[in-house]
Amino acid sequence: MSFSGAIRRSAKRLSEVNWSSPVFKGDNELSAMVAGFRAWTAQADAMAEKYSAPPAPIDFAAAKKSVRDVSLVEALEKMYTANKPAPLTYEWSADEQAVKAQLIEDAKAGLAFTQEMIEDTQKEIAFMRVNRTTRETSAIDVKENYPDIAEEVEKEIEDREWFKDTIGK
Repeated sequence: MSFSGAIRRSAKRLSEVNWSSPVFKGDNELSAMVAGFRAWTAQADAMAEKYSAPPAPIDFAAAKKSVRDVSLVEALEKMYTANKPAPLTYEWSADEQAVKAQLIEDAKAGLAFTQEMIEDTQKEIAFMRVNRTTRETSAIDVKENYPDIAEEVEKEIEDREWFKDTIGK
C-alpha cells in the first residue's frame, strides 16, 4: 500500500463530506477542530502537489563558484553521486490490519448506537412538543407525562429531602 494511494483514498472520502453541514457549525470547539482539519488537509494537498515531481538536480558548479572551500563541495558531490539508497517500501502487517479492522467494526457499532440514540432523542423531542408545558398544565399532567420525575419527587417528599437539588452537600 503506497502513501500516495492512501492520500488519494482519503481525499476521495473527504470530498464526499458536506463541510457546510450544521453538524460542524453547532459547537465552537467542533467548528475550530473542523477548520483546523480542513487547513491540515489543504496543506497536505499543497505539499503533495509540490513534491509530486522529482527534485531538480543539484547545481554543484554554481556551488563551487560561490564557496571558498571548493574541496568541500567536491566531497559532497562525490558522496551524492556515489550514494544510491535502496527504495523504501512499507508492508502493512496482518496484525496491524486486524487491529484497524477491529477499530472499524467498533466504530460501526458505535455508529449504530449513535443512530439509535438520535432516533430516541427525536421521538422524545416530538413527545415534548406535543406535551408542552403551558399555564394550563397541571401537576397531574406533569406526573403523567414524566413519571420518572414524579417518582423522584414523591421519594424526596417521603424522605423529607426538601432542598436536595438546591443546596450543595
